[in-house]
Amino acid sequence: MGYTTVTGGQEAIEQSHQLVDLYRLSNAKSPLQVAEIQSQLQGLVDKVISESGFYAPSYATLAIKQGQGDPAEAVFLLCAYRSTLPRNYYSNTVYTSDMRVIRRISSSFKDIPGGQMLGPTYDYTHRLLRFDLMNEDDNQLKWILDQVRSEVTDNGETPTFRKVSDLLREQGLIAPVQSPEVEREPFDVTRQKVQFPTTRQARLQLLARGETGAMTAFAYSSMRGFGTVHPTIAELRVGYLAVSIPYPYAVDDEDSIYIGEVLVTEVESINSFKMSDQQGEVQFSLGYGLCFGQNEVKAISMSILERSLETPGTGPTHDEEFILLHINSLESNGFVSHLKLPHYTTFQASLDRIRSVKDRFEKTLEDEKGDVDGIEQTEVPIR
Repeated sequence: MGYTTVTGGQEAIEQSHQLVDLYRLSNAKSPLQVAEIQSQLQGLVDKVISESGFYAPSYATLAIKQGQGDPAEAVFLLCAYRSTLPRNYYSNTVYTSDMRVIRRISSSFKDIPGGQMLGPTYDYTHRLLRFDLMNEDDNQLKWILDQVRSEVTDNGETPTFRKVSDLLREQGLIAPVQSPEVEREPFDVTRQKVQFPTTRQARLQLLARGETGAMTAFAYSSMRGFGTVHPTIAELRVGYLAVSIPYPYAVDDEDSIYIGEVLVTEVESINSFKMSDQQGEVQFSLGYGLCFGQNEVKAISMSILERSLETPGTGPTHDEEFILLHINSLESNGFVSHLKLPHYTTFQASLDRIRSVKDRFEKTLEDEKGDVDGIEQTEVPIR
């Protein structure tokens, strides 16, 4: 239940909008270009497209500029725009084993087939401010790009790797993949109302759109003891997936149209052991995370929460409704933000109630000549 509508003085609102532009531009030497945001603030763009569930980097960049860098505002803008668009097609199933990988690591196995691939990451950098970036100019930009490109061997192809989980599955350490269901239109959380308990595909969609900070906090709580999941990473991979849609006039079901690539982060985490229902063997249980963009902490958190929701327990992270409703960026920000809107009638009713109770209490004390000391007080919330 989001709160988006507010009424007020039209002139005051228009002037408020003008002040937003004034504060945004008053100290600017030149307007911030959308292309520059998209190319140099990839982490922010990836966060917004992931939490909005809308892979449109250029529109996400525009939303970031309009929202002055506030991710929550940008997600709101992008979700609002997405809701105006028709759903023309559902894509064909994508297989992450076909991913064009730019980064791939495993914290469970040192020597994984194909090797570990560090790729772009801050994991091993010292957290020291680089003051040289404050005066970065075109000459430095060119020098850096020329130097890096001279050291990068580019054969025009980005590698693909077999998934670590597939190798474990071949050794019988993970349960085999169940036979795929007959292709059918998926449950779409942006079009259909979610009811609890929900299905795994709806759960994964909601987790993939979850707010990064909220998901990280809940996953952290699970590892600290308010849950039962504390995994190791079987494989974390970042790369590009090709997306295609069914050919509208196809005679053969295999005909499809390639529409582009999406950058995604995928995590498969190894958790506890469990007994296989079919063979009675002890096998690893996996947690799964997949989201748009390079969002590694979010994908890891998603795998923890996905596993938690599949595992019985009494901790908060095992409560499906609690987790899935509270990680929604749009809903949580909207609900908290609505407190800024006028609540005059609500508060006046509470004020009248307090005065009435106070008057009755004082009248009772006068009648009984009692003492308020020692009388138990209860707190009543204002709603």
